[in-house]
Amino acid sequence: MNYLLAIDQGTTGSTSLLIDAKTLKVLDKEKCDYRQIYPKPGWVEHDLEDIWSSVGTSVSAVLMRQKIDPKSIIGIGITNQRETTCAFDKKGKPLHHAIVWQDRRTAEYCDQNRPKYEETCRKKTGLPLDPYFSGTKMRWLLDHVPSVKVAAERKDLCLSTVDSFLVHRLTGGKNFVTEASNASRTMLMNLETFKWDDGLLKFFGIEKDFLPEIKESFTNFGETQNAGILPDGIPILSILGDQQAALFGQACVQEGDIKATFGTGAFLLLNTGEKLVYSQTGLLTTAAYSFRAKKIYALEGSAYIAGAAVQWLRDNLKSIKSSPEVSKLAEEVTDLSQMENVLFLPFFTGIGTPYWNSQAKAAIVGLTRDTHNGHIARACLEGIALSLNDSVSSFKKDFPQLNDIRVDGGAAANDILMQMQANFSQKSILRPAVIDTTAFGVAVGCLVGLGEVAIEDMGKFWKLEKEFTPEKNAYYSNKKTLWDQTIKRLYL
Repeated sequence: MNYLLAIDQGTTGSTSLLIDAKTLKVLDKEKCDYRQIYPKPGWVEHDLEDIWSSVGTSVSAVLMRQKIDPKSIIGIGITNQRETTCAFDKKGKPLHHAIVWQDRRTAEYCDQNRPKYEETCRKKTGLPLDPYFSGTKMRWLLDHVPSVKVAAERKDLCLSTVDSFLVHRLTGGKNFVTEASNASRTMLMNLETFKWDDGLLKFFGIEKDFLPEIKESFTNFGETQNAGILPDGIPILSILGDQQAALFGQACVQEGDIKATFGTGAFLLLNTGEKLVYSQTGLLTTAAYSFRAKKIYALEGSAYIAGAAVQWLRDNLKSIKSSPEVSKLAEEVTDLSQMENVLFLPFFTGIGTPYWNSQAKAAIVGLTRDTHNGHIARACLEGIALSLNDSVSSFKKDFPQLNDIRVDGGAAANDILMQMQANFSQKSILRPAVIDTTAFGVAVGCLVGLGEVAIEDMGKFWKLEKEFTPEKNAYYSNKKTLWDQTIKRLYL
């Protein structure tokens, strides 16, 4: 039997999936969490050695349990948290903690440069000048970290997203590469060419030699060598940023296909095909994937906080002991009239689509003396759904062809949240049998890279588990109105 190994390097942990290469059945998976580092308010970091260790632990666990010969793995697929920015030398030694996509330390830099460079950034990259993206984080590392400055002077510096760091480690430092879906999140790649843009590099003051080579999404990125966790000679055949991997794993390969991933944050991607569509409503334009010289684009909506809001209830308010308990607590609210004025605005790290306010703070409003934990739990779930619905509303305006929403990620297992999403967005929500679609996407991507699967046949591998159809209820339309009014009053 031959196998595929999918490595899903996420914000809170690394997950490895072992998949039968013939049937595409997931045989085993293991997640290994690692530290979240908060040096200052609004700053979020990861230790690259923690990331590497978590990948090794998760890979070793599935291989050990399944008792397979690692040499029977015919391909590795990598999907990763995208904008998180790494600095390491050419031997693979980290020069600083990775700066996580949630980190807002470059907000002032963006505010200062936005008036003169926002339009250029949007035109070339499809992105606003925002701390979210990697280019500003790279500039900060060069300006503030002595070891990074020294490495730059010595021409011994690698600046990249997490995928490139993992490939560098897996190939024993031989390969320093990325692909378009990750490169498009740096603010340094030109969307029309899928190449690093000289004008953007000059603006951010970053040398092209510090950056990885941009390859197509399904190709040979190198082979394992001296990796420790795997034998030499296993090819890495597929890489996609986590949201694009979910789009691919959800078989959203036709124009108008849309997916929503509910993880730490929540992200929606809409496949626009070979059309480079610029949003008029605050959405991002991004690369979906590239293969055989074909460039596929997407529109994206971003909510920085989704599952992390439930974690906040668990860890900070102590109102639940585990994240799944939020549903039971929310179900205590049987009279929706008690919820009409209660809003949970989960903007702990600013607002993403469509407002892009990096200074916004979270809030719970509309409380009365009879408000209890159940109301707050339900409001938290509603806040997640309403945040995503802001993106859905933008999609409807920018791209008239909008299919039903396919969902994945940990919180997609929450039936109450999924029904809320259907009700607020007035779109059917389709949950697949396999909700590990990010890892599944890059696993199938390996077979695409080998020429064994055609992209247009992706739908054969997608199976529906449950559909949530939208309900007509004035409560949800009224709540949307209150949500819009409150955001305008508090944040705009």
